[in-house]
Amino acid sequence: MSTPIKVGVVGAGGRMGATVCGAVAADPVLRLVAAVDPKAVGHEVHGIAIAGELRALADAGAEVVVDFTVADSARVTLPWLAMHGMHAVVGTTGFTATDLADFRGAFSGSNCLIAANFAISAVLMMRFAELAAPFFDTAEIIELHHDQKIDAPSGTAVATANRMAAASADWAADPTQHEVFPGARGGVGPAGIHLHAVRMRGMVAHQEVILGAQGQSLTIRQDSYDRASFMPGVVLACRRVAEFPGLTLGLDALLGV
Repeated sequence: MSTPIKVGVVGAGGRMGATVCGAVAADPVLRLVAAVDPKAVGHEVHGIAIAGELRALADAGAEVVVDFTVADSARVTLPWLAMHGMHAVVGTTGFTATDLADFRGAFSGSNCLIAANFAISAVLMMRFAELAAPFFDTAEIIELHHDQKIDAPSGTAVATANRMAAASADWAADPTQHEVFPGARGGVGPAGIHLHAVRMRGMVAHQEVILGAQGQSLTIRQDSYDRASFMPGVVLACRRVAEFPGLTLGLDALLGV
């Protein structure tokens, strides 16, 4: 039997971080060796005491580190991981083009995978929307999340719009001349694609892409009902990040789509 891949988790005290710890601990190919979260020092997750400093990752010999925190925190963590030769699997969103360029330069001796969404169904939803884009005249994206999400629109919605805009720049103009309530038409994203963000108690993560052409429409919808939906993608990334040199954006390459 091969030696398990040693994994550390940053943000381990949060709900997503704790779910990641559980998925790593349950996987036969991975081994949870460290957990870091300054807000949860002293707590324990799957037999691992949560530390407050990144140094705990190096002390435990982590080979892969999962980060599901926020952009400001990850901007500190990722260069540190690169400097220490650790691979990074990142579910944080909100990075700028400059951030990505910095990460690309930093990860020369180890690798980094950043994905807006680790649900395999969401990866496929984005790919299907990208494939459909050239065949339609109009498109709008509606994303729906729990009421604790602080950013809007979601990273998945932004990534979807970017991919659709890259696939087709030929979209019909918005005919709206007056909004009774400003913002009723949502935010205008790349190529003029409108994005709408819903924040609703009881939801987790959901998205609809609606495309229309003369006499027809296509709706592509993805639903994550539980944070567990992201874990197969996270586990896959932890297992395979070492195979993809430098910076990789999205799970697409790992899934072959």
